[in-house]
Amino acid sequence: MEKKLIIVSAPPASGKTYVSMKLAENLEHVVYLDKDSLVPLSNVAYKVTGQQLDREGKFFKENLRDVEYDVILEMACTALKYEDLVLINAPFTSEVRNPSWIDSLRKKLKEEYHARLAVVWVICDPSMVKQRMIDRNSPRDVYKIKNFDTWFASQDFSIPSNLKIDDDPCSLILFNNSGDKEFEKSMKETVALLEDK
Repeated sequence: MEKKLIIVSAPPASGKTYVSMKLAENLEHVVYLDKDSLVPLSNVAYKVTGQQLDREGKFFKENLRDVEYDVILEMACTALKYEDLVLINAPFTSEVRNPSWIDSLRKKLKEEYHARLAVVWVICDPSMVKQRMIDRNSPRDVYKIKNFDTWFASQDFSIPSNLKIDDDPCSLILFNNSGDKEFEKSMKETVALLEDK
């Protein structure tokens, strides 16, 4: 099996975390990393600086966001030395649409780790996105649910087609998470692609 760094990415409430965990359960020789594991460390920065805890605010965007991504990527690259597949559960929403960032990561993986990048993009019907927000009952979603159409229009749910390389089926894998039937089909196809079967 060729080594792969797998990024599972998606807009909010598409089921990215669920898909990530289920993929990890179904793959062999995989290390699972979740960027949310770094949240307690980042929260210390709020405490010591006296900043209000707001992971969507200016302080987070200017001081913590990129650091979290850098750290989780460094952990992933280290894990590639010991295992064939490393899966990161993290949005990477701006990064996957940045061609220079993607090219740089692909080059690093190839030259330093003899690995390639696989991006799994979770697609989900808008009605399911809203229902997931309602079901998870999180304070961060109150505004989004109340103003769902406006919020949804402000998000980029389009497929990042810039990732697609014609002779690399793992360069962009679309995982349909709009229902049980679609999920099962996507799971089977995605696992086969990632395990080179």
